[in-house]
Amino acid sequence: MVGISLLTLVPRISGGSETYARELVRALARVGRLEYHVFMPEIATDAADGVDGSVLRSYRASQTTPGRIMAMAGATAFPARLRNEIAATAPDVLHFPLTVTIPRKTGLPYVTSVLDLQHEVYPQFFSRAELTYRRFAYRAAAAGSELVVTISEFAKETIVERLGVPAERVRVIYLGIDHERLLPGTERREPILLYPANAWPHKNHGRMLKAFDLIRRQRPELRLILTGSGLDSLPRHENVEIRGHVPRDELVHLYRTAQALVFPSLYEGFGLPPLEAMACGCPVAASNAGALPEVLDDACRYFDPTDSEDIAATVLDVLAAGEELGTRGLARAQRFTWDECARRHDDVYFDAQA
Repeated sequence: MVGISLLTLVPRISGGSETYARELVRALARVGRLEYHVFMPEIATDAADGVDGSVLRSYRASQTTPGRIMAMAGATAFPARLRNEIAATAPDVLHFPLTVTIPRKTGLPYVTSVLDLQHEVYPQFFSRAELTYRRFAYRAAAAGSELVVTISEFAKETIVERLGVPAERVRVIYLGIDHERLLPGTERREPILLYPANAWPHKNHGRMLKAFDLIRRQRPELRLILTGSGLDSLPRHENVEIRGHVPRDELVHLYRTAQALVFPSLYEGFGLPPLEAMACGCPVAASNAGALPEVLDDACRYFDPTDSEDIAATVLDVLAAGEELGTRGLARAQRFTWDECARRHDDVYFDAQA
């Protein structure tokens, strides 16, 4: 039996890692070859979607950053009760999809997913305390794992280089797309540019807003819609609509009605939103940073995310290309499924016990 720890899952805050964790569990319920048990925090009691699960109330989960730090510190300093709760389900191997291995030293073989090492590449985006914690936690997790799962060859290279993990212990498993929900609709496309991203520094909203000012000189009818958490602190711009966190169905509707998705991120371990937009037939203009060129291949147009003028010029090019680029994106997105992602995780679980 595989124990899957989602104790550090924080709904609406964890971004792409939350999508990965939840969709992996759902796909394992559909196609998995093993038994699974999900360990959940009190703030995410729906995370065991289709498989057995239990809420570990001895883990004091929190939505706030200070509360999260206290919860993780408490679980590290006083892990006995957590270990006992996990041991009661008798797992053969543990998987930590959210990187943080809590509790430690269970005596069981474990697998850790390291989705990216942004803090190693852009340490300036983190506070001193968070940077210190991440460097310790990620290295400890990788060092103690039988195998490390990551989501792109780009991320694997960084893990091998920065954490010193032997390449043969790192398995690349691409993320997937929910093709039952993410598909072209019948809606007409509107004069909208879409950027779905939480307000983290690497998401580069400032340059996106500067680029949009340039774009509107040629396309004044366009609106920019921003979705995601923490966007209220952004400066207000004409024709920019900040919607904050939106329900999944609303985001899919935006994928189907936007003329283009713009993704100016400075760093990505994979890059799900552009792929999701492609699955809905939406043309994409994306940064040439991180894993994006690996994942999106030739199905979009790329720009330098540090250059607002290049962002603007590329977006205008994508708007001109229109339907042809959308067709290419549709074909690319079909190659990524959560069922295949789950099957490859099963292979890792088998190997970790060998």
